[in-house]
Amino acid sequence: MDERSAGMIIFREDEDERRYLLLHYPAGHWDYPKGHVEAGESLQQTALRELEEETGIKKEDVDVIPEFLDRIDYIYRKGRDLSHKEVLYMLGKTSKKKVTISREHQGFEWLSYDDAFDRLTFKNARNVLKKAEMYLQSTDNI
Repeated sequence: MDERSAGMIIFREDEDERRYLLLHYPAGHWDYPKGHVEAGESLQQTALRELEEETGIKKEDVDVIPEFLDRIDYIYRKGRDLSHKEVLYMLGKTSKKKVTISREHQGFEWLSYDDAFDRLTFKNARNVLKKAEMYLQSTDNI
């Protein structure tokens, strides 16, 4: 593994509808908040740090759902070389609606499941969203 990142699929309940937060990256794609795991950090620490850095949503405003963890990996071009990247996604609930995006992004949207599924650029990101939604639908206490 060349790179390891952690990210957060963050959602909120809005008038009995679940909404997921997606970020618009300068390269044009839509995805979740995520970033590199730094030395000494746990996956959850990384995911929450990146969430705050990229959206302004603080860790104390997130209820992390520890039972959910999903992993994707892919190969991408980094300069002239190919790099293998693994991203581990956690699931978190917030009541915060306000988002302050970082300079790493050009926009954001809180979207219903169907709209988020359609907006996500990459198939592996859609698969993670589908698993998260299925998990949430199968639990009564969230």
